[in-house]
Amino acid sequence: MMVIKNLQEIIRPPEIFQEVKKIVRLMFPRFDFSEITSVYRDVVKLFAGDFVGYRKCNTNYHDFRHTEDCTLEFARIAHGAYLNGEQISVPGMNLGLISALLHDTGYIQEVGDNKGTGAKYTMTHIERSIDFTRRYFSLKGYSSSDYKFCKNCLKCTGLDVHIDKINFISVENELMGKILGVADLIGQMSDYNYLEKLPILFEEYKEGSVPGFNTEFDLMKQTPEFWKFSQERFRTELGNVDRFLKDHFRVRWGIDRDLDREAIEFNISRLNYILKHFPADYQRYLYRHDLSSQFNLSQSLNDKQLTPIKNQAT
Repeated sequence: MMVIKNLQEIIRPPEIFQEVKKIVRLMFPRFDFSEITSVYRDVVKLFAGDFVGYRKCNTNYHDFRHTEDCTLEFARIAHGAYLNGEQISVPGMNLGLISALLHDTGYIQEVGDNKGTGAKYTMTHIERSIDFTRRYFSLKGYSSSDYKFCKNCLKCTGLDVHIDKINFISVENELMGKILGVADLIGQMSDYNYLEKLPILFEEYKEGSVPGFNTEFDLMKQTPEFWKFSQERFRTELGNVDRFLKDHFRVRWGIDRDLDREAIEFNISRLNYILKHFPADYQRYLYRHDLSSQFNLSQSLNDKQLTPIKNQAT
Protein backbone atom coordinates (compact mmCIF):
# COMPACT_ATOMS: atom_id res chain seq x y z
CA MET A 1 0.00 0.00 0.00
CA MET A 2 1.21 3.50 -0.84
CA VAL A 3 1.56 6.27 1.73
CA ILE A 4 0.74 9.65 0.23
CA LYS A 5 2.82 12.35 1.89
CA ASN A 6 1.70 15.43 -0.01
CA LEU A 7 -2.05 15.77 -0.37
CA GLN A 8 -1.62 19.26 -1.80
CA GLU A 9 -0.26 17.74 -5.01
CA ILE A 10 -3.45 15.69 -5.25
CA ILE A 11 -5.73 18.65 -4.54
CA ARG A 12 -3.91 20.75 -7.14
CA PRO A 13 -1.63 18.65 -9.38
CA PRO A 14 1.28 20.40 -11.15
CA GLU A 15 -0.21 19.67 -14.60
CA ILE A 16 -3.89 20.56 -14.36
CA PHE A 17 -4.92 19.84 -17.94
CA GLN A 18 -3.17 16.47 -17.92
CA GLU A 19 -5.03 15.55 -14.74
CA VAL A 20 -8.33 16.56 -16.36
CA LYS A 21 -7.55 14.19 -19.23
CA LYS A 22 -6.76 11.34 -16.83
CA ILE A 23 -10.07 11.85 -15.04
CA VAL A 24 -12.05 11.90 -18.27
CA ARG A 25 -10.35 8.71 -19.45
CA LEU A 26 -11.60 6.99 -16.28
CA MET A 27 -15.08 7.50 -17.76
CA PHE A 28 -14.35 7.33 -21.47
CA PRO A 29 -11.05 5.55 -22.25
CA ARG A 30 -11.22 6.49 -25.94
CA PHE A 31 -12.31 10.10 -25.46
CA ASP A 32 -11.14 12.35 -28.31
CA PHE A 33 -9.45 15.38 -26.74
CA SER A 34 -8.72 17.22 -29.98
CA GLU A 35 -11.64 19.65 -29.60
CA ILE A 36 -11.19 20.41 -25.92
CA THR A 37 -7.43 20.77 -26.43
CA SER A 38 -8.06 23.35 -29.15
CA VAL A 39 -10.34 25.34 -26.84
CA TYR A 40 -7.84 25.04 -23.99
CA ARG A 41 -5.06 26.46 -26.17
CA ASP A 42 -7.27 29.33 -27.29
CA VAL A 43 -8.18 30.17 -23.70
CA VAL A 44 -4.48 30.13 -22.77
CA LYS A 45 -3.89 32.60 -25.60
CA LEU A 46 -6.84 34.73 -24.50
CA PHE A 47 -5.62 35.12 -20.92
CA ALA A 48 -2.05 35.68 -22.13
CA GLY A 49 -3.09 38.50 -24.48
CA ASP A 50 -2.37 36.52 -27.65
CA PHE A 51 -5.96 36.15 -28.86
CA VAL A 52 -6.88 38.55 -31.65
CA GLY A 53 -9.01 41.44 -30.45
CA TYR A 54 -8.40 41.03 -26.73
CA ARG A 55 -6.03 42.33 -24.08
CA LYS A 56 -4.09 40.25 -21.58
CA CYS A 57 -5.97 39.23 -18.43
CA ASN A 58 -5.34 41.78 -15.69
CA THR A 59 -7.54 40.40 -12.92
CA ASN A 60 -5.30 38.58 -10.47
CA TYR A 61 -8.05 36.65 -8.69
CA HIS A 62 -10.19 35.68 -11.66
CA ASP A 63 -7.16 34.67 -13.67
CA PHE A 64 -6.19 31.62 -15.71
CA ARG A 65 -5.26 29.73 -12.54
CA HIS A 66 -8.87 30.02 -11.40
CA THR A 67 -10.12 28.86 -14.80
CA GLU A 68 -7.89 25.80 -14.57
CA ASP A 69 -9.01 25.08 -11.01
CA CYS A 70 -12.67 25.33 -12.02
CA THR A 71 -12.10 23.00 -14.99
CA LEU A 72 -10.35 20.43 -12.80
CA GLU A 73 -13.14 20.62 -10.24
CA PHE A 74 -15.71 20.19 -12.98
CA ALA A 75 -13.99 17.00 -14.18
CA ARG A 76 -13.82 15.65 -10.62
CA ILE A 77 -17.48 16.19 -9.85
CA ALA A 78 -18.57 14.85 -13.24
CA HIS A 79 -16.47 11.73 -12.66
CA GLY A 80 -18.08 11.19 -9.26
CA ALA A 81 -21.51 11.70 -10.80
CA TYR A 82 -20.69 9.14 -13.49
CA LEU A 83 -19.66 6.64 -10.81
CA ASN A 84 -23.06 7.17 -9.19
CA GLY A 85 -24.94 6.29 -12.36
CA GLU A 86 -25.68 9.79 -13.67
CA GLN A 87 -26.13 9.79 -17.42
CA ILE A 88 -23.12 11.60 -18.86
CA SER A 89 -22.29 11.33 -22.55
CA VAL A 90 -19.09 12.06 -24.44
CA PRO A 91 -20.62 15.12 -26.19
CA GLY A 92 -22.05 16.37 -22.89
CA MET A 93 -18.72 15.98 -21.09
CA ASN A 94 -16.97 17.78 -23.94
CA LEU A 95 -19.34 20.75 -23.81
CA GLY A 96 -19.24 20.82 -20.02
CA LEU A 97 -15.45 21.11 -20.01
CA ILE A 98 -15.60 23.79 -22.69
CA SER A 99 -18.09 25.71 -20.52
CA ALA A 100 -15.69 25.54 -17.58
CA LEU A 101 -12.84 26.87 -19.70
CA LEU A 102 -14.96 29.77 -21.01
CA HIS A 103 -16.86 30.62 -17.84
CA ASP A 104 -14.80 33.71 -16.87
CA THR A 105 -13.82 35.02 -20.30
CA GLY A 106 -16.07 37.99 -19.55
CA TYR A 107 -13.32 39.50 -17.41
CA ILE A 108 -11.06 39.95 -20.43
CA GLN A 109 -11.03 43.42 -21.97
CA GLU A 110 -11.15 43.95 -25.69
CA VAL A 111 -8.41 45.84 -27.52
CA GLY A 112 -9.13 49.54 -27.15
CA ASP A 113 -10.74 49.11 -23.75
CA ASN A 114 -7.96 50.73 -21.75
CA LYS A 115 -9.84 52.06 -18.75
CA GLY A 116 -9.26 50.19 -15.51
CA THR A 117 -9.10 46.41 -15.48
CA GLY A 118 -11.47 43.60 -16.34
CA ALA A 119 -12.64 43.69 -12.72
CA LYS A 120 -14.95 46.56 -13.66
CA TYR A 121 -17.09 43.89 -15.34
CA THR A 122 -17.52 41.83 -12.16
CA MET A 123 -21.28 42.41 -12.04
CA THR A 124 -21.75 41.67 -15.75
CA HIS A 125 -19.00 39.14 -16.43
CA ILE A 126 -21.36 36.18 -16.88
CA GLU A 127 -23.27 37.86 -19.70
CA ARG A 128 -19.97 38.95 -21.20
CA SER A 129 -18.68 35.36 -20.96
CA ILE A 130 -21.82 34.16 -22.71
CA ASP A 131 -21.30 36.77 -25.42
CA PHE A 132 -17.68 35.70 -25.89
CA THR A 133 -18.84 32.08 -26.14
CA ARG A 134 -21.38 33.03 -28.81
CA ARG A 135 -18.75 34.79 -30.91
CA TYR A 136 -16.16 32.08 -30.34
CA PHE A 137 -18.59 29.31 -31.27
CA SER A 138 -19.58 31.18 -34.42
CA LEU A 139 -15.90 31.52 -35.36
CA LYS A 140 -15.25 27.82 -34.73
CA GLY A 141 -18.40 26.49 -36.39
CA TYR A 142 -20.25 25.13 -33.35
CA SER A 143 -23.97 24.45 -33.66
CA SER A 144 -26.69 26.59 -32.11
CA SER A 145 -27.61 23.72 -29.77
CA ASP A 146 -23.99 23.48 -28.57
CA TYR A 147 -24.05 27.20 -27.85
CA LYS A 148 -27.31 26.96 -25.92
CA PHE A 149 -25.94 24.03 -23.89
CA CYS A 150 -22.89 26.05 -22.84
CA LYS A 151 -24.87 29.25 -22.35
CA ASN A 152 -27.11 27.45 -19.86
CA CYS A 153 -24.07 26.06 -18.03
CA LEU A 154 -22.51 29.52 -17.72
CA LYS A 155 -25.73 30.92 -16.29
CA CYS A 156 -25.47 28.43 -13.43
CA THR A 157 -22.38 30.22 -12.10
CA GLY A 158 -24.49 33.23 -11.10
CA LEU A 159 -24.95 33.35 -7.34
CA ASP A 160 -28.45 34.79 -7.54
CA VAL A 161 -29.69 32.66 -10.43
CA HIS A 162 -32.70 30.39 -9.90
CA ILE A 163 -31.74 27.19 -11.67
CA ASP A 164 -35.35 26.18 -12.30
CA LYS A 165 -35.78 29.31 -14.42
CA ILE A 166 -33.14 28.21 -16.93
CA ASN A 167 -34.49 26.57 -20.07
CA PHE A 168 -32.15 23.57 -20.21
CA ILE A 169 -32.16 21.59 -23.43
CA SER A 170 -31.78 18.24 -21.67
CA VAL A 171 -31.44 16.54 -18.29
CA GLU A 172 -27.72 16.23 -18.98
CA ASN A 173 -27.47 19.94 -19.70
CA GLU A 174 -29.01 20.68 -16.31
CA LEU A 175 -26.60 18.31 -14.57
CA MET A 176 -23.59 19.86 -16.31
CA GLY A 177 -24.78 23.34 -15.38
CA LYS A 178 -25.15 22.43 -11.73
CA ILE A 179 -21.72 20.80 -11.73
CA LEU A 180 -20.18 23.97 -13.16
CA GLY A 181 -21.96 26.15 -10.61
CA VAL A 182 -20.46 24.10 -7.79
CA ALA A 183 -17.04 23.67 -9.41
CA ASP A 184 -16.67 27.44 -9.80
CA LEU A 185 -16.94 27.93 -6.03
CA ILE A 186 -15.13 24.86 -4.74
CA GLY A 187 -12.30 25.36 -7.22
CA GLN A 188 -11.41 28.74 -5.75
CA MET A 189 -12.19 28.16 -2.09
CA SER A 190 -10.13 24.96 -1.86
CA ASP A 191 -7.05 26.76 -3.20
CA TYR A 192 -4.07 26.46 -0.86
CA ASN A 193 -3.55 30.21 -1.28
CA TYR A 194 -7.21 31.18 -0.98
CA LEU A 195 -6.86 33.39 2.08
CA GLU A 196 -3.94 35.39 0.78
CA LYS A 197 -5.90 36.02 -2.44
CA LEU A 198 -8.91 37.51 -0.65
CA PRO A 199 -7.40 41.04 -0.59
CA ILE A 200 -7.00 40.72 -4.37
CA LEU A 201 -10.65 39.70 -4.64
CA PHE A 202 -11.64 42.77 -2.63
CA GLU A 203 -9.81 45.04 -5.08
CA GLU A 204 -11.75 43.43 -7.92
CA TYR A 205 -15.02 43.89 -6.02
CA LYS A 206 -14.18 47.55 -5.34
CA GLU A 207 -13.49 48.30 -8.98
CA GLY A 208 -16.57 46.34 -10.02
CA SER A 209 -18.79 48.21 -7.53
CA VAL A 210 -19.92 45.02 -5.84
CA PRO A 211 -22.20 46.05 -2.94
CA GLY A 212 -21.79 44.95 0.64
CA PHE A 213 -18.03 45.36 1.12
CA ASN A 214 -16.92 48.81 2.27
CA THR A 215 -13.51 47.59 3.40
CA GLU A 216 -11.24 44.64 2.84
CA PHE A 217 -11.92 43.53 6.39
CA ASP A 218 -15.64 43.36 5.57
CA LEU A 219 -14.85 40.74 2.94
CA MET A 220 -12.75 38.79 5.44
CA LYS A 221 -15.52 38.81 8.06
CA GLN A 222 -18.15 37.73 5.55
CA THR A 223 -16.16 34.90 3.95
CA PRO A 224 -17.09 32.22 6.55
CA GLU A 225 -20.75 33.13 6.04
CA PHE A 226 -20.23 32.96 2.29
CA TRP A 227 -19.11 29.34 2.68
CA LYS A 228 -22.31 28.61 4.61
CA PHE A 229 -24.30 30.35 1.87
CA SER A 230 -22.48 28.32 -0.79
CA GLN A 231 -23.29 25.03 0.92
CA GLU A 232 -26.94 26.03 1.17
CA ARG A 233 -26.94 26.93 -2.51
CA PHE A 234 -25.39 23.57 -3.34
CA ARG A 235 -28.29 21.94 -1.54
CA THR A 236 -31.20 24.09 -2.73
CA GLU A 237 -30.22 25.08 -6.27
CA LEU A 238 -27.38 22.90 -7.47
CA GLY A 239 -28.55 19.38 -6.75
CA ASN A 240 -26.01 18.53 -4.04
CA VAL A 241 -23.62 17.48 -6.79
CA ASP A 242 -20.67 18.20 -4.49
CA ARG A 243 -21.54 14.88 -2.79
CA PHE A 244 -19.96 13.12 -5.77
CA LEU A 245 -16.46 14.34 -4.94
CA LYS A 246 -15.80 11.69 -2.31
CA ASP A 247 -16.33 8.90 -4.85
CA HIS A 248 -14.02 10.64 -7.29
CA PHE A 249 -11.18 10.73 -4.76
CA ARG A 250 -11.88 7.14 -3.77
CA VAL A 251 -11.59 5.82 -7.32
CA ARG A 252 -8.93 8.20 -8.65
CA TRP A 253 -6.63 8.13 -5.62
CA GLY A 254 -7.89 5.37 -3.33
CA ILE A 255 -8.73 7.91 -0.61
CA ASP A 256 -12.23 7.67 0.83
CA ARG A 257 -12.50 11.38 1.68
CA ASP A 258 -13.57 14.61 0.03
CA LEU A 259 -10.22 16.39 0.06
CA ASP A 260 -11.60 19.55 -1.55
CA ARG A 261 -14.17 20.06 1.19
CA GLU A 262 -11.50 19.42 3.81
CA ALA A 263 -9.27 22.02 2.17
CA ILE A 264 -12.06 24.59 2.22
CA GLU A 265 -12.99 23.90 5.81
CA PHE A 266 -9.36 24.19 6.83
CA ASN A 267 -9.13 27.56 5.04
CA ILE A 268 -12.28 28.77 6.80
CA SER A 269 -11.02 27.51 10.19
CA ARG A 270 -7.77 29.39 9.68
CA LEU A 271 -9.61 32.55 8.72
CA ASN A 272 -11.89 32.34 11.78
CA TYR A 273 -8.83 31.94 14.00
CA ILE A 274 -7.12 34.92 12.38
CA LEU A 275 -10.20 37.14 12.73
CA LYS A 276 -10.56 36.20 16.40
CA HIS A 277 -6.94 36.53 17.49
CA PHE A 278 -5.31 38.98 15.03
CA PRO A 279 -8.02 41.37 13.78
CA ALA A 280 -5.76 44.43 13.85
CA ASP A 281 -3.02 42.98 11.66
CA TYR A 282 -4.82 40.07 9.99
CA GLN A 283 -3.05 40.53 6.64
CA ARG A 284 0.32 39.33 7.89
CA TYR A 285 -1.24 36.01 8.93
CA LEU A 286 -3.07 35.20 5.70
CA TYR A 287 -0.06 33.44 4.20
CA ARG A 288 0.02 29.78 5.09
CA HIS A 289 3.74 29.67 5.90
CA ASP A 290 3.48 32.70 8.20
CA LEU A 291 0.50 31.40 10.11
CA SER A 292 1.94 27.95 10.76
CA SER A 293 4.51 29.39 13.14
CA GLN A 294 1.89 31.25 15.18
CA PHE A 295 -0.49 28.51 16.21
CA ASN A 296 -1.27 24.84 15.82
CA LEU A 297 -4.92 24.94 14.75
CA SER A 298 -4.75 21.46 13.27
CA GLN A 299 -2.40 19.44 11.18
CA SER A 300 -2.03 20.97 7.74
CA LEU A 301 -3.37 19.01 4.78
CA ASN A 302 0.07 19.42 3.30
CA ASP A 303 1.62 17.60 6.26
CA LYS A 304 -0.87 14.75 6.71
CA GLN A 305 0.09 11.20 5.97
CA LEU A 306 -2.46 8.50 5.40
CA THR A 307 -2.78 5.11 3.84
CA PRO A 308 -5.31 5.05 0.99
CA ILE A 309 -7.94 2.33 0.88
CA LYS A 310 -6.73 1.20 -2.49
CA ASN A 311 -4.61 3.03 -5.01
CA GLN A 312 -6.37 3.10 -8.37
CA ALA A 313 -4.55 6.09 -9.88
CA THR A 314 -3.76 5.80 -13.56
